[in-house]
Amino acid sequence: MRIAIDVRKLHDFGIGTYVRNLVRWLSRLDRETEFVLLCRRSDCESVEQLGPNFRPVPDPSATYSVSEQLTVPLKLARVRADLFHAPHYVLPALTPCRSIVTIHDCIHLMFPQYLPGRLAHLYARVSFWLAANRSARILTVSEASKRDILRFFPVPANKVDVTYNAIDSRFSSPPDAKQMDRVRERYQLHDRFLLYSGNVKPHKNLERLIDGFARLRSEGFGDIQLLITGSEISRYAELRRAVHRFNLHKHVRFLGFQSAETLASLYHLADAFVFPSLYEGFGLPPLEAMASGTPVLTSNVSSLPEVVDDAALLIDPYDPQSIADGMAQLLSDEEARTRLIARGRERAAQFSWEASVRRVLAIYREVGGAE
Repeated sequence: MRIAIDVRKLHDFGIGTYVRNLVRWLSRLDRETEFVLLCRRSDCESVEQLGPNFRPVPDPSATYSVSEQLTVPLKLARVRADLFHAPHYVLPALTPCRSIVTIHDCIHLMFPQYLPGRLAHLYARVSFWLAANRSARILTVSEASKRDILRFFPVPANKVDVTYNAIDSRFSSPPDAKQMDRVRERYQLHDRFLLYSGNVKPHKNLERLIDGFARLRSEGFGDIQLLITGSEISRYAELRRAVHRFNLHKHVRFLGFQSAETLASLYHLADAFVFPSLYEGFGLPPLEAMASGTPVLTSNVSSLPEVVDDAALLIDPYDPQSIADGMAQLLSDEEARTRLIARGRERAAQFSWEASVRRVLAIYREVGGAE
């Protein structure tokens, strides 16, 4: 069987993490099946290093573009693929073979206002419909996302398989002491701090986090800083306006994009991790923080309660006072901190890329072997 996988988003965050771990574990688990990876030309060499049964096929088309609707099916026809796996919700209408699609979440359907315009919204809706209805099987990353998919699309429940994400192993063990010292000195981390990691798009709810942080400081926690990582902060001027509105410009710091190595150190150095997102298909950052031994505050909505179980403090993300109260508890209640740290490490260890990719491989064989 010849299986083609779209790995053009190999270096992205979010979906990129999924793609990288998918192909890495496929290369460890299956040395017989022929895998054809549609990739950027710059990734051809790294694809070849996965093993002799992995073949790169360069495709320059942009993701979420009209051109990929033509180039991807053409490449699939040329390599005579038996099965195609689209690891995000775009499945070209002209796909010439059986297909599997991974729909991580339905955020573009639930929050269309976050898309850049009407054309992008239309493209997303059509792409979701094609992915849900034209694929032989849908993979998703949580039961919450499965419920969302079934709510938006009239597909049989047994067509949707949940295969959980997992964390990178680098977050499970303490970083090198010298590396942590370098990060501490680089960012002058000599006071206690709360950490947020992720992108800074509106559904991440950072304005309410900043509001809650202002309330926290006014309630006796004046020695605490809030560090926010994530790229493209300049696109969301309302975050900086919120900081100045609450007079927090000396206490809220935007660190921008951080490498995984630096992020691992920040997790370990933080007093607590805060993630009051309004919607997540899965939500890796809370798991990464828990694996690092950092107590976690997160939302009681979407997939987050499913992912963290009883290993994090859950709050109402729509209520800044609830966010503030939760942060205060994590900073002052040593018994709760100790309990959540222990449970967090145990919970993070329950998710395994190997187990998830074994299930994906089994689905490849089920779908690819069907007539």
